[in-house]
Amino acid sequence: MEALTFNINGGFVEGIVRGYMNSMLTATNFQALTQCETLEDLRMQLSATDYGNFLANEPSPLATSAISQRATRKLVSEFEFLRSNATAPLNKFLDYLTYSYMIDNVILLITGTLHGRDTHELLDRCHPLGWFDTLPALCVATNVEELYRTVLVETPLSPYFRDCFSASDLDDLNIEIIRNKLYKAYLEDFHAFCQSIGGSTAESMGELLAYEADRRTINITINSFGTLLSKAERARLFPSMGKLFPAGNTALAKADELDQVKAIVESVPEYKRLFDDSNAGSISDGDASIEMLEDKMFEYEVEYRINEFVPPI
Repeated sequence: MEALTFNINGGFVEGIVRGYMNSMLTATNFQALTQCETLEDLRMQLSATDYGNFLANEPSPLATSAISQRATRKLVSEFEFLRSNATAPLNKFLDYLTYSYMIDNVILLITGTLHGRDTHELLDRCHPLGWFDTLPALCVATNVEELYRTVLVETPLSPYFRDCFSASDLDDLNIEIIRNKLYKAYLEDFHAFCQSIGGSTAESMGELLAYEADRRTINITINSFGTLLSKAERARLFPSMGKLFPAGNTALAKADELDQVKAIVESVPEYKRLFDDSNAGSISDGDASIEMLEDKMFEYEVEYRINEFVPPI
């Protein structure tokens, strides 16, 4: 029944999304890009794709920073076009997608304030997807307490800050603890919103957000080894959701080494592949193992996102 009325509100936006997908670079395009020896070669290869105008007006010599800026600008432009044409509940869903970028932007400004930096200079480093109209107002704050009050009033993140911190916490807590507490609140809120929509949104986003929660839980565990963070404090940073929750979270809160993390995470069948190529002894080798694990977690997420997008009929 849902499919019968879908096109009334969602048909146009879905058509745009599928158009975006069809304009993405193909495996053949990427293979051609691997043969490029200079950035000018890359520009030439892209000229034969839907990215033909992507760098056309960029002066030579082409810089990698210019490519990054153009790519980000294209992404933001397309996203904002979708959001401006979306109706409820899609418009709220798209808002939620920007909150993670907002968190990173606000954390950047908090860090600058804590270290006495000119926060106006940091605005240029903020991700445009996490930009909101009152973000520059945060730069007016001259101390952490003023910044806290401004965040509570001026930003969409105010519920997360209000529920997680007091102004004094911003002075006392490590900045990464603040970030993880905000992400915990954000993921749980986003998950509840998706479940309230129901249907395929609840199913597909439930899986994706559960994985994101588990990934953060694993990263928090590993990154807390050898630090002053207590096991009780570590547990409080874990999102209360995911395939590892609750038993896996409880076990990870008590873990002391990477081998224990491996054993706990592998209790979830879907996550065994994260350690498939790791030799039994290499998981304890330190930074190299952690970097390899993070790469695999990223690959898993990308693969899941691709599979969730139903190809055009």
